Amino acid sequence: MRSPPTPEMATQEVPLNETLAHLKTESETLKSKLEEERAKLHDVELHQVAEKVEGLGQFVMKTRRTLKGHGNKVLCMDWCKDKRRIVSSSQDGKVIVWDAFTTNKEHAVTMPCTWVMACAYAPSGCAVACGGLDNKCSVYPLSLDKNENLAAKKKSVAMHTNYLSACSFTNSDMQILTSSGDGTCALWDVESGQLLQSFHGHAADVLCLDLAPSETGNTFVSGGCDKKANVWDMRSGQCIQSFETHESDINSVRYYPSGDAFASGSDDATCRLYDLRADREVAIYSKDSIIFGVSSVDFSLSGRLLFGGYNDYTINVWDVLKGTRVSILFGHENRVSTLRVSPDGTAFCTGSWDHTLRIWA
Repeated sequence: MRSPPTPEMATQEVPLNETLAHLKTESETLKSKLEEERAKLHDVELHQVAEKVEGLGQFVMKTRRTLKGHGNKVLCMDWCKDKRRIVSSSQDGKVIVWDAFTTNKEHAVTMPCTWVMACAYAPSGCAVACGGLDNKCSVYPLSLDKNENLAAKKKSVAMHTNYLSACSFTNSDMQILTSSGDGTCALWDVESGQLLQSFHGHAADVLCLDLAPSETGNTFVSGGCDKKANVWDMRSGQCIQSFETHESDINSVRYYPSGDAFASGSDDATCRLYDLRADREVAIYSKDSIIFGVSSVDFSLSGRLLFGGYNDYTINVWDVLKGTRVSILFGHENRVSTLRVSPDGTAFCTGSWDHTLRIWA
């Protein structure tokens, strides 16, 4: 008995580019409808709500330490939970662990590739992760024995099909989250190197990520060259919120300490604040005189200040509520590439293309 003829697929009568065009217009209409709905909720600006709040006085923040030792551009840094140690990575292929108080170097690893664009400290303080143009994320356990060869204990955890742009341990040493130039983010098991979850939704390189503060559940935010900031559910792998108001690449994203909002910094020379519950952008931090891109952002511990590292070698400090600039810090001799506030909020560290890191307080 012959099987019945399969009905021709509907698309075969319509030329493929026509269906594509149709779907494109349909998605655009849906997008504008969503934007209209979002606009209905947009009743008041953050700085209007904060009008009655006390203004912040003048700040005196200075460079308290300078960490010298990298032979090329510093690309990334991270604090240890002990509030004292720092890991930094550089274009020279070196990853250095520093004591920020004494400025001593405690460990140094030479990576097989240059451009180590990502590094992270494990929550326990017993390991660091790093990677870059080698397309992978490697974990090095740190030991107290200063003479030990760290490279011998190296573990390759993550494999991407393009450069590694950022990495971060989750709340344990056991899992690591990575973002890559291949347009994806991924969650990996450190022990086995197994891929636990992958996150697809960016249309171009993913440049940055940040994990939500632990109390707020399993989400993280990522930003990329498609000008989008996406919020992801770590368990399902789904993108649960997306914000597209920047006009250029998003270089840095950071959660507000409460986890209800996040800030982003972009090549369009602005920092922006997005409220997750209102599902919209609530503030833009910019000035006509600022024309260089923002490479890195972070909040003070209270969430009242937003620090931004800029490509014009400066650090701008913004009043989050009022949207005004409260300070501008000079010191680096090339663009500021990375900026992190210390876990206890008493200082912050910047890394720069001038080969140095600076501790400010």
